[in-house]
Amino acid sequence: MNILLTGANGYLGSRLLPVLIDEGHTVFCSVRDTARFNNRFELPSDQILQLDLLNPESGDTLPVNIDIAFYLVHSMSGGKDFEAREEKVAKNFVKLIGETNCRQVIYLTGIANSDKLSKHLSSRLNVEKILASGSVPLTALRAGIIVGSGSASFEIIRDLTEKLPVMIAPRWINTRSQPIAIANVIEFLTGVMGKEKYFGQSYDISCGQTLTYREMLLGFAEVRNLKRWIFTVPVMTPRLSSYWLYFITATSYHLAVNLVDSMKYDVIARPNNLAKELGIELIDYKNSVELAFQKIGQDLVLSSWKDAFSSSDTKLNISEVAEPPEYGVFKDVKTRPVEEDKIPAVMEKIWSIGGDNGWYYGNFLWKVRGYLDKMAGGIGLRRGRTHPREIHPGDSLDFWRVIIANKEEKRLLLFAEMKLPGEAWLEFRIQKKDHKWQLIQTATFRPLGLLGRFYWFMVLPFHFFIFSGLIDQLVKE
Repeated sequence: MNILLTGANGYLGSRLLPVLIDEGHTVFCSVRDTARFNNRFELPSDQILQLDLLNPESGDTLPVNIDIAFYLVHSMSGGKDFEAREEKVAKNFVKLIGETNCRQVIYLTGIANSDKLSKHLSSRLNVEKILASGSVPLTALRAGIIVGSGSASFEIIRDLTEKLPVMIAPRWINTRSQPIAIANVIEFLTGVMGKEKYFGQSYDISCGQTLTYREMLLGFAEVRNLKRWIFTVPVMTPRLSSYWLYFITATSYHLAVNLVDSMKYDVIARPNNLAKELGIELIDYKNSVELAFQKIGQDLVLSSWKDAFSSSDTKLNISEVAEPPEYGVFKDVKTRPVEEDKIPAVMEKIWSIGGDNGWYYGNFLWKVRGYLDKMAGGIGLRRGRTHPREIHPGDSLDFWRVIIANKEEKRLLLFAEMKLPGEAWLEFRIQKKDHKWQLIQTATFRPLGLLGRFYWFMVLPFHFFIFSGLIDQLVKE
């Protein structure tokens, strides 16, 4: 079948894509910025569509011969106006997909059965109604917390449990939810494809267990052989709860606000026979956690929520910062000779930079910069990296975003997503000059006003030591 996969760069889209390809389908991947798309399956260029559903007239045209469309577009951490944007995006999608031969739209949304709903779940429910109003039949699958390596929920639970032996938690820690393993989510999504009995229907999907957030945290700790104690504070405002999540975990502040808003309400699935009809064996919570850590231990994490731009509250398009500017900027350029036979080793070091591997020199200073960024409302260093040795354009890397990662050109270009009075790039490039190979490390800063210029000169002494030490360690055997 010909399948349209919206949100192909996202956490779920990246997990669903290889399954659809393995099943022999032709997949058209819709993304906002094709420069971010990790085409690890070497899809033909005409199957990679650049389409911003907020402004669809400026993007590629959808193929007419579409059989199934997956709607995996969400804006949960997109700021105060995310509800209006989700509504606009859904209406634009309904119009576009109605002009094709599509027979079914499949939408993964949230469980929304409480009398009171958070803004996030209310928006998801509104999107579901908009999609159902179109000419193409909708199948809506409603899920609660998705447990899998790289999912936002899993990584937040992981951060809290592994960093805090004793937790002083808000009252929502006792809110009930029904989680589901990412593997089961993928099975449900592919299981309902093309089956007319599921057209025009909505189903809640879960592992069948009802757990409080406290029980999920303690269950995670048990799987990881950790002793943890959780105490509840009777009064903690939503703002304080948001800050609690923001400072302890890698989540952005806007995402923390929406999560706290959602965590006040029970998320309990309506019973149905969908899993039995599709022959899906549901995975319980603890086994879901164990499966996630198997993927992490084997470096098989295919996608992470941290690689989405929502992890940094940015609306950045890679094409806008694809090359550092030449004029009106400050630069710190350092070069070191590299012997030809040592190039692969240097490349491996460059491609492994950041995350648990650190920055090779002055790691304490890098951490201090991350803490300062977090205090200023930025993302800090906690995002890390998805894979310890592989990086692709669009990936997050601590408080940087990967813009170019081209091994053939021996070039890595990073763009800063930390809080700055300007814009910053960090580039590593191995080039041949005068018949000799050299590593060129370039930090570029485009200041914003007088404050930006003051910032550059203030940090210049630190840059001298940090960047000199960094390039020395990169070429060191």
